[in-house]
Amino acid sequence: MTARILEGKVFAQQFREDAKKKAEALRAKYGVQPGLAVVIVGSNPASQVYVRNKHKSCEALGIYSEVIEMPETTTKEELLAKIDALNDDRKIHGILVQLPLPKQIAAHESEILERIRPEKDVDGFHPVNVGRLVTGEPGLVPCTPYGCLRMLELAGIPMDGQRAVIIGRSNIVGKPMLHLLLGKNATVTICHSHTKDLPAVAREADILVAAVGRPRFVTADMVKKGATVIDVGINRLAPDEEHPKGKLVGDVDFESVKEVAGAITPVPGGVGLLTVAMLMENVVRAAEMQLR
Repeated sequence: MTARILEGKVFAQQFREDAKKKAEALRAKYGVQPGLAVVIVGSNPASQVYVRNKHKSCEALGIYSEVIEMPETTTKEELLAKIDALNDDRKIHGILVQLPLPKQIAAHESEILERIRPEKDVDGFHPVNVGRLVTGEPGLVPCTPYGCLRMLELAGIPMDGQRAVIIGRSNIVGKPMLHLLLGKNATVTICHSHTKDLPAVAREADILVAAVGRPRFVTADMVKKGATVIDVGINRLAPDEEHPKGKLVGDVDFESVKEVAGAITPVPGGVGLLTVAMLMENVVRAAEMQLR
């Protein structure tokens, strides 16, 4: 048996189309164009690429986009003042501070992110939005786990009554994924470095989510036959002749696991493509929420 490959580009395209239709509806009904402001501090090359991609996505979907570039020497007070101004800017519905931050303000990351008003927190990291997710109230949800959930829905993979196992307990993926799956009536177990006999727990999963940050950690002997495997990991291996920059692999040993699983996401080309698409949906949803 070879697994069904859940190609990220297919689902990301659907998310983008949904966001574009909703943005057009807001303009037609209220004369409001959803707007995203991305603040980037310093000149981290990877961050600049991510910010450009977000800007291009906004332009393609009819979402207003503003990129605020601040110097490497920016102080905490200067960054907080900029966030305050964006909080009060009515044309901006979503605010995103691109991470990582320069070393002189990195220690204040939590304070900086929490300065963004919850209704404009399109990353879904604010404690208010985290609380809403835990209690099942409407709010803004972190883009990567929300994209995984939406992908499962669009792929027609049942969650109600299914056993789900998540490997990794990060605040960005593991913990929000737990609450999203719980909201769909799955029975959820979350595993981590202290879990006893982790492979045995993983083998119980109908839906297995790997978000541990270790290359090819999940092997075929850890996967129940026919399970759906969602690989959130992105790891770069050491360079070799075939891959001078280092091959990108996930947290799942794709080649072996695809022979056991019923469905699986590849790396690259899987979950990574969903995140920016879901950010666009979050911006539109933030605009809708702010009109209520």
